[in-house]
Amino acid sequence: MNFKTFLESMSTQALDVLDGFDYEAAIEAGVDPTRARAWRQLHDIYFGPTKSRQKQRLATEKARRYGFSLDQLAMIERRLRPIKSARTRTKLRLVLLDTKGTYKKLSERAKALLPNNTKHQNDRLTFSPSRNGRRTMTLTTNERDLADLEHALTQDMDPKTPPTKHMLRRFLDIIRGDGRSVPHAVPRPLLLIPLPQWIQIQRGHGDETTLTLTDGTTMTGAEYLNSHVATTENELEAAVFHPQHGAVNLYRTQRLANDKQRALARAVTPGCPVPGCRHAADACEIHHITAWQHGGETNINNLSPLCRYHNRVNDDDPQRARRGRIEIVDAQPLWHSPRGYSAPNPVHRPGAMKMLYT
Repeated sequence: MNFKTFLESMSTQALDVLDGFDYEAAIEAGVDPTRARAWRQLHDIYFGPTKSRQKQRLATEKARRYGFSLDQLAMIERRLRPIKSARTRTKLRLVLLDTKGTYKKLSERAKALLPNNTKHQNDRLTFSPSRNGRRTMTLTTNERDLADLEHALTQDMDPKTPPTKHMLRRFLDIIRGDGRSVPHAVPRPLLLIPLPQWIQIQRGHGDETTLTLTDGTTMTGAEYLNSHVATTENELEAAVFHPQHGAVNLYRTQRLANDKQRALARAVTPGCPVPGCRHAADACEIHHITAWQHGGETNINNLSPLCRYHNRVNDDDPQRARRGRIEIVDAQPLWHSPRGYSAPNPVHRPGAMKMLYT
């Protein structure tokens, strides 16, 4: 097949090609699934069951007569999609099929013919996942507020500086401001200490590793770390991890159980573990892996960061597999698919266990 033959198959012979369409065969052949679904829709419209065979036949005749390409036919259906009435869609389809010409001409005709179906946009502010150290923020709100913001950002424009960079710099100046705006994050280091042996503890009672000193006295691991390493002066915390069992305990000068468990859970799992979720652990809720109502305890081996959305759709009952659930695999929380397999979230950097033991 040469290029001319290929173009004919995509335009003047488009409907003949669609007549024997097979979705699975298209996918197996490497066709883009989005394109394959569009072709399947066209096949259903022009060759599938219908309440009006006469109008279907008329549409097919027009598409063949004027040599509409598959892309043109698919574009017509995209433009018709917002129209709820099947009868209205059929009428408008026949009108558009009378438009001879290029893809652009047909698109302009569809835009002029079809009603403006622009949906009301709700006020929202969203952030993208990090990519190469960058994120994208998208804001939709009242036009006057954004017009005022744009005006403020374009003040004192330097002709030698691209407007986008100038506005970004002005925007950062505004949010950082005089110290009363958005503050800079202050890093709180967490010292990760791998232990060669499992520290036996009874949760909530604080039985910890005992260190024997050369003078014959002893002190606990907590006393050593808090006295010599994790002090309030250097604002450093220390966490102990076991290679098979994961986080063991967190030592601080102020031992607040809830804060301790949150810090450990976030060290093990630096972001929502559901594949594709961008939310970092600091923006997550703390999830009971075995649900509280099913007897789950508030212990570190039963806790994981989970974003607000995924915390609500998690399958708390393992017998009702619908949306997936969080389970512990090799001392780390992983998302478990309703189909039976576990998968990590590649969006986030490795947590403490992988950093220490891989």
